[in-house]
Amino acid sequence: MHEAILYDRITEGRVHCQLCSHRCIIADGERGICNVRQNDAGTLVSLVYERIIARDVDPIEKKPLFHFYPGTRAYSIATVGCNFTCLYCQNHHISQYPRTHRGQIMGDRVPAAEIVEDAVESGCHSIAYTYTEPTIAIEYVLEVMEAAREADLTNVWVTNGYFTAEAADLIIPFLDAANVDLKGISDQMYHDIVGGNVRPVLNTIERLVRAGVWVEVTTLIIPGVNDSENDLQWTAEAIRGISPTIPWHVSRFFPAHRMANRTRTPIRTLETARDIGRKAGLQFVYIGNLPGEGESTYCPTCGAKVIARSGFLVKKLRLLEGICPECETAIPGVWFAADP
Repeated sequence: MHEAILYDRITEGRVHCQLCSHRCIIADGERGICNVRQNDAGTLVSLVYERIIARDVDPIEKKPLFHFYPGTRAYSIATVGCNFTCLYCQNHHISQYPRTHRGQIMGDRVPAAEIVEDAVESGCHSIAYTYTEPTIAIEYVLEVMEAAREADLTNVWVTNGYFTAEAADLIIPFLDAANVDLKGISDQMYHDIVGGNVRPVLNTIERLVRAGVWVEVTTLIIPGVNDSENDLQWTAEAIRGISPTIPWHVSRFFPAHRMANRTRTPIRTLETARDIGRKAGLQFVYIGNLPGEGESTYCPTCGAKVIARSGFLVKKLRLLEGICPECETAIPGVWFAADP
């Protein structure tokens, strides 16, 4: 066990966790909602420090990040646990593992230096904190992020965005890009399906953008949950209100976990979401979990295809330092500089 950060000791041996927006008050011997932070006689400890449950090399497009060093690879890591309880979670076998296995914590002991060394040897450009929510392992994640920076690697989060301003202050100095999962726009949906509420997520997106972190947003479109035209319109407008240059990934749902009886998202619904996003003023809207033209990047000024993709793979990259070759429009994103 490793002492946690971002908590206060309060009365009767309890602690008040300030890491995520649940801000759990935890009695002695109990755990927070994430199931991986425990009150040990008045000291909050992390149970997942250096405990890696998954690591792999992925294309950066799989995060998905389409405007952040396209065509590069990300060394992806995760611990067990999550501060959400999404009924449709594709990775529930690790995100909900402590909750479904009587608090058991799984994972191999892997120090931060080993993660960075493996990432460099694998030819990766970044380390991605993904598969489950990285916030809940912040003590370990921050160590890896700092070591990654020293090795000239970039840091990428795939996150539900449900962390506090206090946590953001620690994360942002080492964070280069994030894909924030905006589950929907309704507090009722967040309460019933996810286990939270939407406002802290929107606050995180705005906070990261304001700090200069490159941000993209993903919304998994679930039939009968967040797929109405009103829901899609309000979601697109919320993103547009923060910045019209935020890429929005509207992704296809496949039945999983406790929503295995749902149907997958019709293609027409995804196309409708894309059209709604564009009409709302978003410059880049992508269709996810469905290989095809919906993955490619087009210049918002002249319509030229500047990045061709299929199945998370870059097939053709026409951008030079992020400039459209047809009309010289600057495409928002983080790109490689041209060779001198």
